[in-house]
Amino acid sequence: MKNIATALILLVFVSLPFTAFAGQPRLMASYGDWEVYMFYEDNNKVCYIASQPKADEGNYKRRGEIFALITSRPADNTRDVFSYITGYTYKAGSEATVKIDGQEFTLFTQDETAWAPDSDTDARIARAIRDGSKMVVQGTSSRGTLTTDTFSLSGSSKAYEQMTKECR
Repeated sequence: MKNIATALILLVFVSLPFTAFAGQPRLMASYGDWEVYMFYEDNNKVCYIASQPKADEGNYKRRGEIFALITSRPADNTRDVFSYITGYTYKAGSEATVKIDGQEFTLFTQDETAWAPDSDTDARIARAIRDGSKMVVQGTSSRGTLTTDTFSLSGSSKAYEQMTKECR
C-alpha cells in the first residue's frame, strides 16, 4: 500500500476539526490487503484498519489516493466507525453506496469523505467487511463522474481482531 499512514493522518485533520494534537500513525500489522494502525490523539489511543482498492474505475484524468477505514476511539466510546476517502470531491448532496457480498449500505458524503449515517450502520458495515470477500464502493464526483472502486476483504477479519486487541 502507498504509505497509508502518511496519507491517513490527513483524515484526522480533515474529519476532526476539533483535534488539538494527533501523533503519527504507527503500522501495527498487515494482514492480506488490510493494515492496522495506532496513534495518539490528545493522549488517547486511536486505532484503525485501512485498505486501498484493487481496482478503481471511472472516466477521470486524475484522482487522489483512495482508502476504506474502520476506526475505534476507546476514550470517546466509539468503535467500528466506517469512513471512505475517495480521492476527489463528491458531488454536493450526493450519496455513495457500499456493496459487500450482496449487502448494500448508503453513505452520506462531504468533500472527499463518505460516512455511514449512524453507529448501527457502522457496526453492520464493519461486520460485513470482516465476514465478506469483496467490497464495491460507488460515488459521484463534483464533476459528475461515477466511480467504482473494488476492494479485496482478504485479511480484514484478522486486521479487525488486531485493532480490537490494540484498542480495547
